Amino acid sequence: MSDDGPQSDDAPEVPDKAPERDQPEKKEKEKDDSARDEKETEKDEKEKEKEKERELAAERFKEYTRAPFAEEQGEDAPTDLAAASRTRRATRTLFEAGRDLTSVDRSFISSAHFGDIFLGTDARLRGAALRSGPVPEEELRRLRRVHVVPDGYVRLRKALRARRLLVLGAAPGTGRTSTAISLLAEVTADAPEATDAEPAAGSRVRRVDPDGGIRQLAAKLGRGDEFPPGTGYLLELSLTRPGVLPPDEMDLDELATALARFESFAVLVVTVGSAAGPLLAGRYGMLCPPAPTQELLTTRLRERLEDHVAEAPEGGAGVDELLARAQELAERAEVVDAVGLKDLRPAEAELLASLLAGRLLDDLSYDELLAGCRSLAAEQAQEWFTGVDRALTAPADGKKEGVGSDQRPGTAALFHPVAFRIALAVLGGASHSAVASAAHLLTWELSVQCDPDHTPARPLFCDDPVADLALSRAELTDGQVEVAGAEVAARLIWYRGGALPSAVLAELWDRHFPVRAPVVRWLRLLADDQRPQVWVRAAVAAGELCVRDFDHGFAELVRPLAEGTAHRRLFAATMMDQAAGHPSHRKAVRKLVEDWSRSATWTQRSTAAAALGYGNCADTTDDALDALARIGIREDGDQSLRAAAAFNVVRLLALPDGARTAKVLRRMADWTQHKREGYQTLGLAATIWLAETRVDKLLIDEPEPALGERGDWPLALALVAARPELALPIADLLWTALNTARSKDVAMDALERMLRTAVRKNGNEWTRPGLAALLPALAAEEPDRRRLDWLLRRMMNDPDDPLPDARARSLWRLAAGRRTRSGQEERSHG
Repeated sequence: MSDDGPQSDDAPEVPDKAPERDQPEKKEKEKDDSARDEKETEKDEKEKEKEKERELAAERFKEYTRAPFAEEQGEDAPTDLAAASRTRRATRTLFEAGRDLTSVDRSFISSAHFGDIFLGTDARLRGAALRSGPVPEEELRRLRRVHVVPDGYVRLRKALRARRLLVLGAAPGTGRTSTAISLLAEVTADAPEATDAEPAAGSRVRRVDPDGGIRQLAAKLGRGDEFPPGTGYLLELSLTRPGVLPPDEMDLDELATALARFESFAVLVVTVGSAAGPLLAGRYGMLCPPAPTQELLTTRLRERLEDHVAEAPEGGAGVDELLARAQELAERAEVVDAVGLKDLRPAEAELLASLLAGRLLDDLSYDELLAGCRSLAAEQAQEWFTGVDRALTAPADGKKEGVGSDQRPGTAALFHPVAFRIALAVLGGASHSAVASAAHLLTWELSVQCDPDHTPARPLFCDDPVADLALSRAELTDGQVEVAGAEVAARLIWYRGGALPSAVLAELWDRHFPVRAPVVRWLRLLADDQRPQVWVRAAVAAGELCVRDFDHGFAELVRPLAEGTAHRRLFAATMMDQAAGHPSHRKAVRKLVEDWSRSATWTQRSTAAAALGYGNCADTTDDALDALARIGIREDGDQSLRAAAAFNVVRLLALPDGARTAKVLRRMADWTQHKREGYQTLGLAATIWLAETRVDKLLIDEPEPALGERGDWPLALALVAARPELALPIADLLWTALNTARSKDVAMDALERMLRTAVRKNGNEWTRPGLAALLPALAAEEPDRRRLDWLLRRMMNDPDDPLPDARARSLWRLAAGRRTRSGQEERSHG
């Protein structure tokens, strides 16, 4: 224990509290700990803010990769760009740049001389030279020599002989009157010989003034004091004149009875349409088909050449040799294109025969021949439109004094045939229902413009599709239209001749200025139609009208539509591109687009971006890219323009120019490396569009041929499959997007969608060749291969659409089966 004692006495005492000098150190330590905690908290908050900013940036970036032509308020009805692209390619062929500017200018002349051949071109001078009286024997002789009978002619003749009366329906200019005279000449040929007191046999066929009507003719026949038995009567009834009512069945029966009593015959010629429908549907009505075109032309040519051979000295070429040379000339591609009509009517065949004979006999130059051929469609268009509404300004027959309204034909019935031709010129190739619906809209606009004080009546059950086809020289074909991305069967309608659409629009715009206002209102309505088969065709036709008068088209169509909705802006951009296809207007359009790309008005910049994507609205590719960059990087609170600019940059990649494609890819790469964030975002957004956009959704006329064969491929894969040398620059762009925070999520989703296109659902190969070219360059480094491995595993584990294991392994082998160091080295230096 003694040992314990000293140890206990020597042990120092432990104080209850630390000395006062230790207190500052403890406080300082606590202060440091608190400051450190505050810093860590502040750091965490900053990290959270940065993460939130990154999320917001990624979310904003997604906006740049969404439908650029969807309406601003949402994406409920985005434009079907695939259907619009196909419609545009089909429509552009109807309007060849230069046709309307090199043809004979029918707007300012009523006749023309081609060498020694005189061509009358004024439709207002047309008509029967003799309204009432016998048909001259000379005319009958020529008719017997050159008349070409239509199909069904024997059936018409039998019906006339059996019933004594025939109502013959056809469109004007189809040879219906010649057919009627020929029928009457044949059936009256066996009549008894005339006595001294009766007219000569040549007078048995008579034209009858239609003003008196068939009742007056029946009354004259009943009295028996006008014409001898065995006479043939020709009446050409106009059922659209003021106060004219079509004869009813009882009137026709009365006339047929009177004709039978005197062993006579009559043919009533009427124009097919709603007014003549009841007549043609009755027991006396029959349609007159047109004569075969080739036979018409051969007959007219033979007549011309026989006259020449008869007057030529002996030893020259015979008729058959000249006829063969003329047929060869008529079949030349340039001549066929200049004529632009599938079927020729008798007057047109006669004119073409004169032109061919004139060229064959050196009376015409080749250019004069082509100019004369182009006049055929222009002449038809002028005949269709001249004086259509003259009946509305003519005084009504039998107007009672003190009565404020006259009996004029309804404006809707009068304007519908004209509206149908205009609608067909604008929408040719669309479904028949779309053209008919558009024609009714235009009928309304024309009627209101002509008679603004009255609401036009719109008949509901008076349409006659057969008459519409005949009166408009149109044809129906079986085809398909796209509805919600799927093709469905439809009846398509076209003009029977590629020259007619341009001729109709030129005639309408150049000669009939008052009709511009209702047509402009109508085109604006079509601009709001969401169906690509309607709005694309209307935009192309409107662009052609702008070429006819750009000042008026810009003021009334381009500028107002460019200030409207996204759909209207795309319509205006398509118009400008169509006008830029004409060398005469290309400079003006490019200057306009350049100015709009710098405009303070965002709708004008949006329209300019869409126009630049077509590839025609800038002098060079660099100019187009500079303008799109200006539009895309401009910060004014509207994000849709960056998406529009990026999408239209990608549209330039698919145009048929290899140098342009490489230049655009280099510019995109430069943008992604730019020091300004706006350029970086534009380049990244364009990269996503490149990865996701199908070739057939680029809304361009004709892509590069190799791309056109891969219409449903993503553009990036189609490019590398067609041009393997592009794999590395495209892979570098995708690598940058995958390794940039704001774009990596969208880029990863885009890469997944590309991988899923390797094989179709039925197991057939799809984009696998493109992936085989792209994936090795994209996964050249180990981190890239790990990312691809992670993505493939995610796709395999997708609960909604799991990727089969065999397909995932196949994709992995495409990427890792052959590794290239060149891509890695290039990227490390990038």
